[in-house]
Parts: sequence; structure tokens; C-alpha cells
Amino acid sequence: MIGRAASTISRELRRNSVAGLPYRATSAHALAYVRASRPKPAKLHTNTALRAKAEEDLTKKYSPEQISGRLRVEFPDEPEMRVSPETIYQSLYVQSRGALNRDLAVCLRTGRAMRQPCRKAGQRKNRIPGMINISERPPEVQDRAVPGHWEGDLIIGKGNQSAIGTLVERSTNYTMLVYLPDGYKAEQMRDALAAKIKTLPEALRHSLTWDQGIEIQDWKNVKIDAGIDIYFCDPHSPWQRGINENTNGLLRRYFPKGTDLSIRSAEDLDWVAQELNDRPRKRLEFRKPIELIEGLLLQ
Repeated sequence: MIGRAASTISRELRRNSVAGLPYRATSAHALAYVRASRPKPAKLHTNTALRAKAEEDLTKKYSPEQISGRLRVEFPDEPEMRVSPETIYQSLYVQSRGALNRDLAVCLRTGRAMRQPCRKAGQRKNRIPGMINISERPPEVQDRAVPGHWEGDLIIGKGNQSAIGTLVERSTNYTMLVYLPDGYKAEQMRDALAAKIKTLPEALRHSLTWDQGIEIQDWKNVKIDAGIDIYFCDPHSPWQRGINENTNGLLRRYFPKGTDLSIRSAEDLDWVAQELNDRPRKRLEFRKPIELIEGLLLQ
């Protein structure tokens, strides 16, 4: 009736009911308020047995993850003897949470006295080498007046194990789907993408704008092989490929999230693309993408 999952209701009743009494919103609110109060005493500070066990395992060169997992094995019926790896790290490195002996930090694999982030602020993991930013695209790409400028992305399948490449022409909304039967690692994406682009006449191979996905780190080879300029969007800026994002939404009707895309054949992808290209679009004044691009495809 209230539009929430049964597990959510069950958890609320379990956490915020007073023993022996029916659930009441006022008392539930008071209990939730107390639990949310900060700062809370550190678990390793208040539970001396848990702290002693964590310190003992640290001297054995156990990692915080191994300590956390082993506690569940050794104390399966004692929830008070549980601690997360992050809590152990914070107790070693954060002064206000320092329940553990800080000298034990040298027992960790890194042996650092201070915690360091995995990468510097503003630095993206797996950054594409030598990429050309979208800001350097020629003005003609932005106004969509000249056909031959494309936007590209991936649709990811169940468990991130399969994918389909999507290419959409900016001025006509013409769509092509890239068949990736063997996965979407960089070398697989490079060969499949270049082969698909080369099916187009040169008049329709001006530029391609892609997200900063690691799957296209071999973009320079694609550029040379397919004869097309490639640009990259800013991080976390899907609107810079707005037509492609909208098309991917339409494609999810054919390829729902959480499904295995590897079972789809190249013929299946061509059929879906053909159906989309034969659909009238409001942005095109209800003309079809295939009607606008057909003459250029025959060149």
C-alpha cells in the first residue's frame, strides 16, 4: 500500500519497535534519532575482546579483510564479534577512531604509517591515452547540419559479461549496432568497431564521439583503420552524447537490462537497427532515419 518492499517494512519493524509493544511511529522516530546521533563510540574502542582479537591477527600479518572474514568463521553466533575491514583501517589511520595500536599499521602489506588514496583527486582510473576532448570537435558537428558525425557507446549485458556497441548518426538518428560475440575488451572492440565503420561510405565517416570507456583505449588504431576522427566526452557527461543516450533507451526495449546479450546474433542486431531506422521521429519532423540517409549510403 505504501509502495515499499516487504524487506524494508520488516527491517523498520525489527529495528524500531519497542519490545512487547506494537509499532508506534513516535517511538520509532526516537529510536532512529538516537542511532543516527554522531559521533558514535568506535566499536573497537568499546569491545575490548574484539579489539584484542583484531590486534592479535594484525600481528600475524592478516589483512583487515581477512580479519573480518575470519571473525565470522570463528564466532558465527556472536554478532558483537564482527567488524568491517574499513573500521579496522580507520582505527589504525584516523586519529579520532584510533582504538587499535597505531604501531600495528606496519603489519599491513603496505606498511605505511599514513593511509594513501588509490589515486590522486581528479585523476581517472584507466584514462584513455592521448585522447582528444569533445571541446576540439569542429563547429559543424554541434549544429548537426552535415551528416557523417556519430555518437557511440556500449549496452552492457548481464553481469557485465556481454555487450553491444551502438552508433548513432547525429543529424539523421541513423543507428548501427556493433556485434561483439567475444566480449568488449579493447582489442575486440577495436576490430569490431573499425570493421563496422568501414561499411559506411567515406562521406559518412567524419567523426565519432565516445565516452571515456577503457574499451576504446585503442582509438588511434580505429581512427587510422576506419578513417574517422574520434573525440571523447568529459567524465560523467552523458548529455554530450544525448542522441546516443536516447537511442540506447529505445534499444533497451529489445535488449532489457540484466539479460545475456551474447546469445544475440549479428542478424538479430541488424534487424533491430533496421526497425529503429524505419521508425518516424518527431525531431526529424516525423521522417524516418533511413529516408534521410539512404541516398548517402548508396554513394
